[in-house]
Amino acid sequence: MADVLNGRTTRPVAEQSTAELVQTASEQISRLVRDEIALAKAELAEKGKHAGIGIGLFGGGGVLVFYGVGAAIATLIIVFDIFLPLWLAALIWTVALFLVAGILALIGKNQVTKAVPPEPKAAIESVKLDVDEVKQAVKERKRA
Repeated sequence: MADVLNGRTTRPVAEQSTAELVQTASEQISRLVRDEIALAKAELAEKGKHAGIGIGLFGGGGVLVFYGVGAAIATLIIVFDIFLPLWLAALIWTVALFLVAGILALIGKNQVTKAVPPEPKAAIESVKLDVDEVKQAVKERKRA
């Protein structure tokens, strides 16, 4: 029987020794693992390419949103200019934007404070309980 992948002729499986079968299986498993790793690398490279393009497009959209918000604020200042002097309309919107920014910063600071220190307290406590349980089981076994 011909081994197409290795380009060599082998005997039928029934005539091979256990050592030959184990060696053949080992070679085939190694080849399979290498081929699967190569396939995974190719697939991840393709996905990485798409992810990079997507991230770039998100970034471009974010920049356009930034300019859009600026244009909207300028429009609101112009609308306020109909009823108020231009300098007063601009001052009102500047103060309003700084107030909103300050409030958002305080809320953000509060959220970050809740996240610090970044340790999984529930998981740590669970592990401590598990260790105590194992210690207790070992002590009971020694007594028995």
